[in-house]
Amino acid sequence: MISIIIPVLNEANNIGKLLLHLTENSSPENISEIIVVDGGSTDRTVEIITSFTLTDVKLISSKKGRAKQMNVGAEASTGTILYFLHADSFPPKDFDQFILDKIQKGHEAGCFRMQFDSNHWWLKFAGWFTKFNLKVCRGGDQSLFITKALFNAIGGYNENYTIYEDNILIGELYKRNIFTVINKKITTSARLYKKVGVWKLQYHYLVIYLKRWLGASAEEMLSYYKKNIV
Repeated sequence: MISIIIPVLNEANNIGKLLLHLTENSSPENISEIIVVDGGSTDRTVEIITSFTLTDVKLISSKKGRAKQMNVGAEASTGTILYFLHADSFPPKDFDQFILDKIQKGHEAGCFRMQFDSNHWWLKFAGWFTKFNLKVCRGGDQSLFITKALFNAIGGYNENYTIYEDNILIGELYKRNIFTVINKKITTSARLYKKVGVWKLQYHYLVIYLKRWLGASAEEMLSYYKKNIV
């Protein structure tokens, strides 16, 4: 059984659509629960989640920070497989069965290919690149499935990282040579690219990646992110 874990903060524009999408594109016998972990939303996010009645949705409160929120969700989960999903990312039809098929073949962790909801040529190219099973091609918007046993063995998400937490965990998986890419596309929002600018945001993402590669601390990376992106 799969536990879907979604960290949210002021996602009123997306969370209702995502919950409906998950319900319509999966089989209930494969899903243990959908756990939405709220980091202190001040919009209608909580109201929308609590009013959703089509499937088993659990709302949990947590301190703000995606790593913290996802760890809280994992701790509360009952499934043997964890599926971490961003609130603005929509997995393909039958995503649950694709995940289970990979697990049954011995793959303990992986993600989907990704496409942005944008026709910008660079974002289409970036999405195409995610078909390759390389660490440099990975990111949280592609979602992540992982067995609960493996997640616990690694120690979950590193809560020292307010940003880049997905890449830190994925890096641990690549170190162990435990990762696969499902050849189906998840569609994720390009909203931050639209807000900041495609080239400007891509440049800053590259700088953050290089900073991490050169040994920058979590605090240094967050400081750069706050100064240049948010």
